[in-house]
Amino acid sequence: MRHVPRTIAITLVLVAITSHPTVKGADSTPKKPNVVFFLADDLGWTGLRCFGSDFYETPHLDRFAQSGMRFTNAYSACTVCSPTRASIMTGMYPARLRLTDFIAGQNRPWAKLQIPDWTKGLDHSYVTIAEALRAAGYTTGQFGKWHLHYAGRDAAAYGPTSHGFDVAVDKPRGARGYVLPAGFNSRGESKSDFLTDYLTDKAVEFIDNSKDTPFFLYFAYHVPHTPIQGRKDLVTAFSNKVRADATHNNATYAAMVASLDQSVGRVLERLDRHGIADNTLVVFTSDNGGLTERYGRHDGFTQNLPLRRGKGSAYEGGVRVPTIVRWPGVTQAASVCDEPIMTIDYYPTLLEVTSSPGDDAHNASVDGRSITPLLRDPSSTLDRDLFWHYPHYHAGGDSPYSAIRSGQWRLVEFHEGDRVELYNLAEDIGEQRDMSAAKPDLVRQLRAKLHAWRERVGGQMPTPNPQHDPDRATQVGRTARKR
Repeated sequence: MRHVPRTIAITLVLVAITSHPTVKGADSTPKKPNVVFFLADDLGWTGLRCFGSDFYETPHLDRFAQSGMRFTNAYSACTVCSPTRASIMTGMYPARLRLTDFIAGQNRPWAKLQIPDWTKGLDHSYVTIAEALRAAGYTTGQFGKWHLHYAGRDAAAYGPTSHGFDVAVDKPRGARGYVLPAGFNSRGESKSDFLTDYLTDKAVEFIDNSKDTPFFLYFAYHVPHTPIQGRKDLVTAFSNKVRADATHNNATYAAMVASLDQSVGRVLERLDRHGIADNTLVVFTSDNGGLTERYGRHDGFTQNLPLRRGKGSAYEGGVRVPTIVRWPGVTQAASVCDEPIMTIDYYPTLLEVTSSPGDDAHNASVDGRSITPLLRDPSSTLDRDLFWHYPHYHAGGDSPYSAIRSGQWRLVEFHEGDRVELYNLAEDIGEQRDMSAAKPDLVRQLRAKLHAWRERVGGQMPTPNPQHDPDRATQVGRTARKR
Protein backbone atom coordinates (compact mmCIF):
# COMPACT_ATOMS: atom_id res chain seq x y z
CA MET A 1 0.00 0.00 0.00
CA ARG A 2 1.39 3.40 -0.95
CA HIS A 3 -1.00 5.27 1.34
CA VAL A 4 -3.59 4.65 4.03
CA PRO A 5 -7.30 5.06 3.25
CA ARG A 6 -8.25 8.72 3.26
CA THR A 7 -11.02 8.49 5.89
CA ILE A 8 -8.72 6.74 8.35
CA ALA A 9 -5.87 9.14 7.63
CA ILE A 10 -7.99 12.25 8.20
CA THR A 11 -9.34 10.78 11.44
CA LEU A 12 -5.80 10.15 12.69
CA VAL A 13 -4.82 13.72 11.85
CA LEU A 14 -7.87 15.10 13.64
CA VAL A 15 -7.29 13.06 16.79
CA ALA A 16 -3.65 14.11 16.96
CA ILE A 17 -4.43 17.78 16.34
CA THR A 18 -7.18 18.04 18.94
CA SER A 19 -4.97 16.44 21.58
CA HIS A 20 -2.03 18.79 21.00
CA PRO A 21 -1.47 22.11 22.84
CA THR A 22 -2.45 25.20 20.84
CA VAL A 23 -1.80 28.93 21.02
CA LYS A 24 -4.05 30.75 23.51
CA GLY A 25 -5.51 34.19 22.97
CA ALA A 26 -6.23 36.89 25.52
CA ASP A 27 -9.43 35.09 26.58
CA SER A 28 -7.44 31.88 27.17
CA THR A 29 -9.40 30.15 24.43
CA PRO A 30 -7.14 27.82 22.41
CA LYS A 31 -6.56 29.32 18.98
CA LYS A 32 -4.70 27.53 16.24
CA PRO A 33 -2.52 29.66 13.94
CA ASN A 34 -3.90 30.70 10.58
CA VAL A 35 -1.92 29.78 7.47
CA VAL A 36 -1.50 31.93 4.35
CA PHE A 37 0.37 30.28 1.48
CA PHE A 38 1.33 32.40 -1.55
CA LEU A 39 2.45 30.51 -4.67
CA ALA A 40 3.73 32.55 -7.60
CA ASP A 41 3.71 31.03 -11.10
CA ASP A 42 7.02 30.94 -13.01
CA LEU A 43 8.72 33.45 -10.69
CA GLY A 44 12.46 32.87 -10.89
CA TRP A 45 15.01 32.95 -8.07
CA THR A 46 15.97 36.58 -8.69
CA GLY A 47 12.43 37.69 -9.53
CA LEU A 48 12.06 39.89 -6.44
CA ARG A 49 14.06 42.98 -5.52
CA CYS A 50 15.00 41.38 -2.18
CA PHE A 51 16.37 38.39 -4.13
CA GLY A 52 18.46 40.47 -6.50
CA SER A 53 16.35 41.90 -9.32
CA ASP A 54 17.78 45.10 -10.76
CA PHE A 55 14.48 46.22 -12.34
CA TYR A 56 11.41 44.59 -10.80
CA GLU A 57 9.92 46.49 -7.88
CA THR A 58 8.52 44.49 -4.97
CA PRO A 59 8.27 46.79 -1.93
CA HIS A 60 5.61 44.75 -0.12
CA LEU A 61 7.50 41.47 -0.47
CA ASP A 62 10.73 43.21 0.46
CA ARG A 63 9.13 44.43 3.71
CA PHE A 64 7.71 40.98 4.27
CA ALA A 65 11.22 39.52 3.93
CA GLN A 66 12.44 42.03 6.50
CA SER A 67 9.85 40.71 8.94
CA GLY A 68 10.56 37.02 8.31
CA MET A 69 13.13 34.56 6.98
CA ARG A 70 14.54 34.35 3.45
CA PHE A 71 15.60 30.94 2.16
CA THR A 72 18.46 31.18 -0.34
CA ASN A 73 18.47 27.49 -1.30
CA ALA A 74 14.75 26.82 -1.67
CA TYR A 75 13.60 24.54 -4.47
CA SER A 76 10.46 23.54 -6.30
CA ALA A 77 9.93 19.79 -6.62
CA CYS A 78 9.83 20.06 -10.39
CA THR A 79 10.93 22.31 -13.21
CA VAL A 80 7.26 22.78 -14.26
CA CYS A 81 4.10 23.62 -12.33
CA SER A 82 1.62 20.76 -11.78
CA PRO A 83 4.08 18.36 -10.12
CA THR A 84 5.22 21.09 -7.74
CA ARG A 85 1.63 21.92 -6.82
CA ALA A 86 0.97 18.25 -6.11
CA SER A 87 4.05 18.12 -3.88
CA ILE A 88 2.71 21.05 -1.84
CA MET A 89 -0.68 19.39 -1.46
CA THR A 90 0.72 15.99 -0.41
CA GLY A 91 4.31 16.39 0.84
CA MET A 92 5.35 13.75 -1.67
CA TYR A 93 7.82 13.71 -4.54
CA PRO A 94 6.15 14.00 -7.97
CA ALA A 95 7.93 10.79 -8.96
CA ARG A 96 6.13 8.92 -6.17
CA LEU A 97 2.80 10.41 -7.25
CA ARG A 98 3.62 9.65 -10.89
CA LEU A 99 2.45 13.18 -11.61
CA THR A 100 5.62 14.35 -13.30
CA ASP A 101 4.68 16.96 -15.92
CA PHE A 102 2.40 19.95 -16.30
CA ILE A 103 -1.15 18.87 -17.07
CA ALA A 104 -1.88 17.81 -19.76
CA GLY A 105 1.78 17.73 -20.78
CA GLN A 106 3.56 17.75 -24.08
CA ASN A 107 4.06 14.88 -26.47
CA ARG A 108 7.00 14.46 -28.85
CA PRO A 109 6.00 11.37 -30.83
CA TRP A 110 9.26 11.17 -32.79
CA ALA A 111 11.76 11.95 -30.03
CA LYS A 112 14.50 9.52 -29.11
CA LEU A 113 12.70 8.50 -25.92
CA GLN A 114 9.07 7.68 -25.26
CA ILE A 115 7.69 9.26 -22.09
CA PRO A 116 5.95 7.01 -19.53
CA ASP A 117 2.19 6.80 -19.06
CA TRP A 118 2.11 9.26 -16.17
CA THR A 119 -0.86 10.30 -14.02
CA LYS A 120 -2.53 13.50 -15.24
CA GLY A 121 -4.17 14.58 -12.01
CA LEU A 122 -4.05 14.43 -8.23
CA ASP A 123 -5.52 11.13 -7.05
CA HIS A 124 -8.27 11.35 -4.45
CA SER A 125 -6.68 8.61 -2.36
CA TYR A 126 -4.10 11.07 -1.02
CA VAL A 127 -4.91 13.31 1.93
CA THR A 128 -4.19 16.88 0.88
CA ILE A 129 -3.03 19.55 3.31
CA ALA A 130 -6.44 21.21 2.85
CA GLU A 131 -8.25 18.01 3.82
CA ALA A 132 -6.06 17.53 6.87
CA LEU A 133 -6.53 21.11 8.07
CA ARG A 134 -10.26 21.14 7.37
CA ALA A 135 -10.61 17.98 9.45
CA ALA A 136 -8.87 19.87 12.25
CA GLY A 137 -11.40 22.69 12.18
CA TYR A 138 -9.85 25.04 9.64
CA THR A 139 -11.82 26.96 7.04
CA THR A 140 -10.01 26.43 3.76
CA GLY A 141 -9.91 28.65 0.69
CA GLN A 142 -8.12 28.32 -2.65
CA PHE A 143 -7.75 31.31 -4.95
CA GLY A 144 -6.22 31.25 -8.41
CA LYS A 145 -4.61 28.47 -10.38
CA TRP A 146 -5.23 24.83 -9.42
CA HIS A 147 -3.89 22.86 -12.43
CA LEU A 148 -4.24 19.48 -10.71
CA HIS A 149 -7.34 17.84 -12.14
CA TYR A 150 -7.45 15.21 -14.82
CA ALA A 151 -7.37 16.42 -18.38
CA GLY A 152 -10.80 16.16 -19.90
CA ARG A 153 -12.48 15.38 -16.56
CA ASP A 154 -15.11 17.35 -14.66
CA ALA A 155 -13.41 20.10 -12.68
CA ALA A 156 -16.09 19.88 -9.98
CA ALA A 157 -15.15 16.26 -9.35
CA TYR A 158 -11.38 16.80 -9.42
CA GLY A 159 -10.93 20.48 -8.61
CA PRO A 160 -9.94 22.12 -5.32
CA THR A 161 -13.34 21.76 -3.61
CA SER A 162 -13.07 17.99 -4.11
CA HIS A 163 -9.66 18.02 -2.41
CA GLY A 164 -10.49 19.75 0.85
CA PHE A 165 -11.15 23.40 0.04
CA ASP A 166 -14.39 24.97 1.25
CA VAL A 167 -14.05 27.88 -1.17
CA ALA A 168 -12.37 28.03 -4.58
CA VAL A 169 -12.20 31.03 -6.90
CA ASP A 170 -10.35 31.22 -10.20
CA LYS A 171 -10.46 33.02 -13.52
CA PRO A 172 -14.05 33.94 -14.46
CA ARG A 173 -15.49 32.71 -17.73
CA GLY A 174 -14.78 34.96 -20.66
CA ALA A 175 -11.51 36.38 -19.32
CA ARG A 176 -8.96 37.02 -22.06
CA GLY A 177 -5.63 36.12 -20.58
CA TYR A 178 -5.52 38.16 -17.40
CA VAL A 179 -8.11 40.74 -18.45
CA LEU A 180 -11.60 40.25 -17.01
CA PRO A 181 -14.59 39.86 -19.35
CA ALA A 182 -16.17 43.02 -20.76
CA GLY A 183 -18.78 44.37 -18.39
CA PHE A 184 -17.53 42.30 -15.44
CA ASN A 185 -16.76 45.41 -13.39
CA SER A 186 -20.26 46.80 -13.94
CA ARG A 187 -21.60 43.90 -11.88
CA GLY A 188 -19.55 45.14 -8.94
CA GLU A 189 -17.28 42.10 -8.87
CA SER A 190 -14.04 44.10 -8.95
CA LYS A 191 -12.80 47.66 -9.24
CA SER A 192 -10.04 46.49 -11.57
CA ASP A 193 -10.21 44.63 -14.86
CA PHE A 194 -7.00 42.70 -14.05
CA LEU A 195 -7.34 39.11 -12.87
CA THR A 196 -4.80 39.34 -10.04
CA ASP A 197 -6.72 42.24 -8.48
CA TYR A 198 -10.01 40.36 -8.74
CA LEU A 199 -8.58 37.27 -7.06
CA THR A 200 -7.11 39.46 -4.35
CA ASP A 201 -10.55 41.00 -3.73
CA LYS A 202 -11.89 37.50 -3.17
CA ALA A 203 -8.97 36.45 -0.98
CA VAL A 204 -9.31 39.39 1.40
CA GLU A 205 -13.06 38.81 1.48
CA PHE A 206 -12.30 35.24 2.57
CA ILE A 207 -10.13 36.60 5.40
CA ASP A 208 -12.92 38.99 6.44
CA ASN A 209 -15.35 36.09 6.64
CA SER A 210 -12.96 33.64 8.33
CA LYS A 211 -11.02 35.86 10.74
CA ASP A 212 -12.70 34.51 13.87
CA THR A 213 -11.84 30.88 13.17
CA PRO A 214 -8.58 29.23 12.07
CA PHE A 215 -8.22 29.42 8.30
CA PHE A 216 -5.95 28.17 5.54
CA LEU A 217 -5.66 30.53 2.57
CA TYR A 218 -3.90 29.08 -0.48
CA PHE A 219 -3.36 31.86 -3.04
CA ALA A 220 -1.93 30.37 -6.24
CA TYR A 221 -1.23 33.22 -8.64
CA HIS A 222 -1.32 33.01 -12.43
CA VAL A 223 1.38 35.65 -12.79
CA PRO A 224 4.03 36.06 -14.06
CA HIS A 225 3.27 33.03 -16.28
CA THR A 226 2.53 33.62 -19.95
CA PRO A 227 0.70 35.34 -21.56
CA ILE A 228 2.90 38.30 -20.67
CA GLN A 229 0.12 40.75 -20.01
CA GLY A 230 0.34 43.42 -17.32
CA ARG A 231 -2.06 45.94 -15.89
CA LYS A 232 -1.98 48.94 -18.22
CA ASP A 233 -1.03 51.58 -15.65
CA LEU A 234 1.85 49.45 -14.38
CA VAL A 235 3.10 48.67 -17.89
CA THR A 236 3.19 52.39 -18.63
CA ALA A 237 5.07 53.12 -15.40
CA PHE A 238 7.73 50.49 -16.01
CA SER A 239 8.13 51.38 -19.69
CA ASN A 240 9.60 54.66 -18.51
CA LYS A 241 12.11 52.89 -16.26
CA VAL A 242 13.65 50.34 -18.63
CA ARG A 243 17.46 50.35 -18.61
CA ALA A 244 19.51 48.73 -21.34
CA ASP A 245 22.18 47.66 -18.85
CA ALA A 246 19.74 45.87 -16.52
CA THR A 247 19.51 42.07 -16.37
CA HIS A 248 15.73 42.38 -16.14
CA ASN A 249 14.28 44.80 -18.68
CA ASN A 250 10.81 43.67 -19.80
CA ALA A 251 8.34 46.35 -18.69
CA THR A 252 5.25 44.16 -19.11
CA TYR A 253 6.79 41.35 -17.11
CA ALA A 254 7.79 43.88 -14.42
CA ALA A 255 4.17 45.05 -14.30
CA MET A 256 3.03 41.47 -13.66
CA VAL A 257 5.52 41.08 -10.83
CA ALA A 258 4.37 44.43 -9.42
CA SER A 259 0.72 43.33 -9.44
CA LEU A 260 1.76 40.15 -7.60
CA ASP A 261 3.59 42.26 -5.03
CA GLN A 262 0.63 44.61 -4.56
CA SER A 263 -1.65 41.62 -4.06
CA VAL A 264 0.58 40.15 -1.35
CA GLY A 265 0.65 43.57 0.28
CA ARG A 266 -3.15 43.76 0.34
CA VAL A 267 -3.48 40.33 1.93
CA LEU A 268 -0.86 41.08 4.59
CA GLU A 269 -2.51 44.43 5.31
CA ARG A 270 -5.84 42.68 5.87
CA LEU A 271 -4.21 40.39 8.43
CA ASP A 272 -2.91 43.49 10.22
CA ARG A 273 -6.28 45.24 10.02
CA HIS A 274 -8.00 42.36 11.78
CA GLY A 275 -5.22 42.00 14.36
CA ILE A 276 -4.45 38.41 13.38
CA ALA A 277 -1.03 38.78 11.74
CA ASP A 278 0.74 37.69 14.92
CA ASN A 279 -1.15 34.41 14.83
CA THR A 280 -0.66 33.69 11.12
CA LEU A 281 2.10 31.68 9.46
CA VAL A 282 2.80 33.11 5.99
CA VAL A 283 4.74 31.35 3.23
CA PHE A 284 5.72 32.84 -0.13
CA THR A 285 7.35 30.74 -2.85
CA SER A 286 7.15 29.83 -6.57
CA ASP A 287 6.24 26.68 -8.48
CA ASN A 288 9.38 26.67 -10.66
CA GLY A 289 11.98 28.98 -12.15
CA GLY A 290 11.38 31.84 -14.54
CA LEU A 291 10.89 31.15 -18.25
CA THR A 292 14.07 32.07 -20.13
CA GLU A 293 13.56 30.06 -23.33
CA ARG A 294 10.65 29.05 -25.53
CA TYR A 295 10.68 26.30 -28.10
CA GLY A 296 14.45 26.12 -28.04
CA ARG A 297 14.87 29.85 -28.69
CA HIS A 298 16.45 32.30 -26.27
CA ASP A 299 13.40 34.55 -26.22
CA GLY A 300 12.01 34.12 -22.75
CA PHE A 301 10.77 37.06 -20.75
CA THR A 302 13.08 37.08 -17.76
CA GLN A 303 16.48 35.92 -16.54
CA ASN A 304 17.45 33.87 -13.51
CA LEU A 305 21.11 34.88 -13.52
CA PRO A 306 23.46 33.95 -11.99
CA LEU A 307 21.62 30.63 -12.24
CA ARG A 308 21.74 28.63 -15.45
CA ARG A 309 18.67 28.48 -17.69
CA GLY A 310 15.11 28.40 -16.38
CA LYS A 311 11.71 26.73 -16.41
CA GLY A 312 11.69 23.31 -18.08
CA SER A 313 15.45 22.88 -17.86
CA ALA A 314 17.54 20.45 -15.82
CA TYR A 315 19.56 23.21 -14.18
CA GLU A 316 19.25 25.39 -11.08
CA GLY A 317 17.37 28.10 -12.95
CA GLY A 318 14.49 25.68 -13.42
CA VAL A 319 14.01 24.73 -9.79
CA ARG A 320 15.63 27.21 -7.38
CA VAL A 321 12.96 29.69 -6.30
CA PRO A 322 12.59 32.75 -4.03
CA THR A 323 11.10 31.79 -0.68
CA ILE A 324 10.13 33.76 2.42
CA VAL A 325 8.50 32.43 5.59
CA ARG A 326 7.20 34.40 8.57
CA TRP A 327 6.08 32.64 11.73
CA PRO A 328 5.52 35.35 14.35
CA GLY A 329 7.22 34.61 17.64
CA VAL A 330 9.47 32.03 15.99
CA THR A 331 11.26 33.40 12.92
CA GLN A 332 13.65 36.27 13.53
CA ALA A 333 13.13 39.45 11.54
CA ALA A 334 15.36 39.83 8.47
CA SER A 335 16.89 36.38 9.02
CA VAL A 336 18.42 34.24 6.27
CA CYS A 337 18.63 30.45 5.99
CA ASP A 338 20.98 28.78 3.51
CA GLU A 339 19.83 25.20 4.19
CA PRO A 340 18.27 23.54 1.11
CA ILE A 341 14.51 23.03 1.36
CA MET A 342 11.88 21.90 -1.16
CA THR A 343 8.14 22.25 -1.74
CA ILE A 344 7.64 18.71 -0.40
CA ASP A 345 8.53 20.16 3.02
CA TYR A 346 5.52 22.45 3.42
CA TYR A 347 3.03 19.64 4.06
CA PRO A 348 4.75 18.28 7.20
CA THR A 349 5.68 21.82 8.25
CA LEU A 350 2.11 23.10 8.17
CA LEU A 351 0.86 20.00 9.98
CA GLU A 352 3.41 20.55 12.72
CA VAL A 353 2.80 24.30 13.02
CA THR A 354 -0.94 23.66 13.32
CA SER A 355 -0.25 20.98 15.96
CA SER A 356 -0.60 17.93 13.75
CA PRO A 357 1.08 14.55 14.33
CA GLY A 358 4.79 14.12 13.93
CA ASP A 359 4.48 10.81 12.08
CA ASP A 360 3.20 10.07 8.59
CA ALA A 361 -0.36 9.16 9.57
CA HIS A 362 -1.73 11.70 7.09
CA ASN A 363 -0.05 10.12 4.05
CA ALA A 364 1.90 6.92 4.50
CA SER A 365 4.83 8.02 2.34
CA VAL A 366 5.47 11.70 2.99
CA ASP A 367 8.87 12.59 1.56
CA GLY A 368 9.19 16.11 2.97
CA ARG A 369 10.70 17.15 6.27
CA SER A 370 9.32 19.81 8.56
CA ILE A 371 11.38 22.98 8.33
CA THR A 372 10.33 24.19 11.78
CA PRO A 373 13.87 23.56 13.15
CA LEU A 374 15.16 25.98 10.50
CA LEU A 375 12.49 28.54 11.32
CA ARG A 376 13.64 28.46 14.93
CA ASP A 377 17.35 28.38 14.10
CA PRO A 378 18.41 29.17 10.52
CA SER A 379 21.88 27.74 11.15
CA SER A 380 20.51 24.23 11.78
CA THR A 381 20.49 21.51 9.14
CA LEU A 382 18.09 18.85 7.88
CA ASP A 383 20.99 16.58 6.81
CA ARG A 384 19.46 14.98 3.73
CA ASP A 385 19.70 14.87 -0.06
CA LEU A 386 17.13 16.31 -2.47
CA PHE A 387 15.99 14.69 -5.72
CA TRP A 388 14.24 15.54 -8.99
CA HIS A 389 12.83 13.29 -11.71
CA TYR A 390 11.44 14.68 -14.96
CA PRO A 391 11.01 11.88 -17.54
CA HIS A 392 9.64 14.32 -20.13
CA TYR A 393 10.59 16.78 -22.85
CA HIS A 394 9.84 20.47 -22.48
CA ALA A 395 9.58 23.20 -25.10
CA GLY A 396 11.83 25.53 -23.12
CA GLY A 397 14.24 23.03 -21.66
CA ASP A 398 16.04 19.75 -21.90
CA SER A 399 15.43 16.10 -22.59
CA PRO A 400 14.28 13.77 -19.76
CA TYR A 401 16.50 13.87 -16.68
CA SER A 402 16.88 13.04 -13.00
CA ALA A 403 19.00 14.96 -10.49
CA ILE A 404 20.30 14.93 -6.94
CA ARG A 405 21.60 17.68 -4.69
CA SER A 406 23.85 16.35 -1.95
CA GLY A 407 25.53 19.02 0.13
CA GLN A 408 27.24 21.42 -2.24
CA TRP A 409 27.14 18.97 -5.15
CA ARG A 410 24.48 18.63 -7.82
CA LEU A 411 24.50 15.75 -10.28
CA VAL A 412 22.22 15.71 -13.33
CA GLU A 413 21.57 12.46 -15.21
CA PHE A 414 20.28 12.96 -18.75
CA HIS A 415 18.40 9.91 -20.01
CA GLU A 416 19.12 10.59 -23.67
CA GLY A 417 22.59 9.17 -24.15
CA ASP A 418 22.83 8.09 -20.49
CA ARG A 419 25.21 10.90 -19.57
CA VAL A 420 25.81 12.90 -16.40
CA GLU A 421 27.00 16.35 -15.38
CA LEU A 422 28.33 17.29 -11.94
CA TYR A 423 28.54 20.76 -10.42
CA ASN A 424 29.91 22.24 -7.20
CA LEU A 425 27.24 24.80 -6.35
CA ALA A 426 29.33 26.38 -3.60
CA GLU A 427 31.97 27.38 -6.14
CA ASP A 428 29.95 27.40 -9.36
CA ILE A 429 26.36 28.45 -8.77
CA GLY A 430 25.94 29.07 -12.49
CA GLU A 431 26.78 25.42 -13.33
CA GLN A 432 29.38 26.30 -15.92
CA ARG A 433 32.13 23.80 -14.97
CA ASP A 434 31.16 20.16 -15.31
CA MET A 435 33.24 18.21 -12.75
CA SER A 436 32.06 14.72 -13.70
CA ALA A 437 35.28 13.71 -15.48
CA ALA A 438 37.43 15.01 -12.62
CA LYS A 439 35.47 13.22 -9.88
CA PRO A 440 34.42 9.79 -11.12
CA ASP A 441 34.16 8.32 -7.61
CA LEU A 442 31.75 11.05 -6.53
CA VAL A 443 29.74 10.56 -9.70
CA ARG A 444 29.37 6.85 -8.94
CA GLN A 445 28.36 7.58 -5.35
CA LEU A 446 25.76 10.20 -6.22
CA ARG A 447 24.42 8.24 -9.15
CA ALA A 448 23.93 5.19 -6.91
CA LYS A 449 21.99 7.37 -4.44
CA LEU A 450 19.88 8.77 -7.25
CA HIS A 451 19.05 5.34 -8.66
CA ALA A 452 18.23 3.96 -5.21
CA TRP A 453 15.88 6.86 -4.54
CA ARG A 454 14.21 6.49 -7.93
CA GLU A 455 13.64 2.80 -7.25
CA ARG A 456 12.32 3.57 -3.76
CA VAL A 457 9.67 6.02 -4.96
CA GLY A 458 8.76 4.01 -8.06
CA GLY A 459 9.88 6.63 -10.54
CA GLN A 460 8.69 5.93 -14.08
CA MET A 461 11.38 5.91 -16.74
CA PRO A 462 11.27 6.91 -20.40
CA THR A 463 11.93 4.09 -22.85
CA PRO A 464 13.44 3.86 -26.35
CA ASN A 465 10.94 5.15 -28.88
CA PRO A 466 10.35 2.77 -31.82
CA GLN A 467 8.94 5.71 -33.81
CA HIS A 468 12.07 7.84 -33.34
CA ASP A 469 12.74 10.10 -36.33
CA PRO A 470 15.78 12.42 -35.95
CA ASP A 471 14.40 14.81 -38.54
CA ARG A 472 11.17 15.29 -36.60
CA ALA A 473 12.41 14.69 -33.05
CA THR A 474 11.59 18.18 -31.77
CA GLN A 475 8.11 18.36 -33.29
CA VAL A 476 5.18 18.35 -30.89
CA GLY A 477 2.19 16.06 -31.45
CA ARG A 478 -1.14 15.59 -29.72
CA THR A 479 -0.94 14.97 -25.98
CA ALA A 480 -2.57 11.79 -24.75
CA ARG A 481 -5.46 12.86 -22.52
CA LYS A 482 -6.02 9.61 -20.65
CA ARG A 483 -5.23 9.38 -17.01
